[in-house]
Amino acid sequence: MAEEAKEMSFIEHLEELRSRLVRSVIAVIVGVCIIVAFDDVVIDQIIMGPRHLDFPTYQFFCNMGRSMGLGEQLCFTEMNFTLQSTTMGGNFSAYILVCLVGGIVLAFPYIIFQLWSFIKPGLNRKESSGVSGIVMWVSLLFFTGVLFGYYVLAPLSIQFLGNFQFADVAVSSTVLSYLKLTTSLVLGTGLMFQLPVLMYFLAKIGLVTSAFLKKYRRHAFVVNLIVAAIITPPDVTSQILVSLPILLLYEASIFITTRVEKNKLKAENQ
Repeated sequence: MAEEAKEMSFIEHLEELRSRLVRSVIAVIVGVCIIVAFDDVVIDQIIMGPRHLDFPTYQFFCNMGRSMGLGEQLCFTEMNFTLQSTTMGGNFSAYILVCLVGGIVLAFPYIIFQLWSFIKPGLNRKESSGVSGIVMWVSLLFFTGVLFGYYVLAPLSIQFLGNFQFADVAVSSTVLSYLKLTTSLVLGTGLMFQLPVLMYFLAKIGLVTSAFLKKYRRHAFVVNLIVAAIITPPDVTSQILVSLPILLLYEASIFITTRVEKNKLKAENQ
């Protein structure tokens, strides 16, 4: 009887997981429908925005260069690449990709809420109270990362790769290649901004320590600065603007990990 009860409990657990997954999929579908309803604005103004020289990021760097007395050195004056579709279904595939990624972004807070609602019953009261507001913080970090990826990393990467010269080869990219670069940077940065949350849980289970993060701090900083130097204009200020948020996330992870270790030590001494 005990084994049967355990089996039923496990089945109910799977049913609960299935229910949460179905709700998350429905939320993504709703998000996709919203993107479809406003597809002109999403595609023309948002997705294709970084292709135009009047994009806010390019204007910001240009105005910053002028205010620093650098003249037009930080101004982006050309887009030496074109977009094309090389297959019959290329444009349709691009449209589906935009709608799907947009739906996921819009539904992200609800997906996290469903995930947390599934995990939370397995935690005791102390563990649950220790991560109160987790859905809000995860969503806030995600959207902050999405905005950083869209307004900083994506346009600078497009500008760098699209204008990079190799002999006399002209850059003619497919629309899917452009979208994959943009969406991967935007979604990737949104997920990368979850680093403090990830470090919190890894520290809770003892897989990551503050000493480990401090040991490899210089390595992380160097890699970050190298990437920033590659994709930004040749001045220190723009490199700092790109690398600073990532450095702050790393430092926040060290701070959070240290606090977790102190709380665990305090609990052991009580």
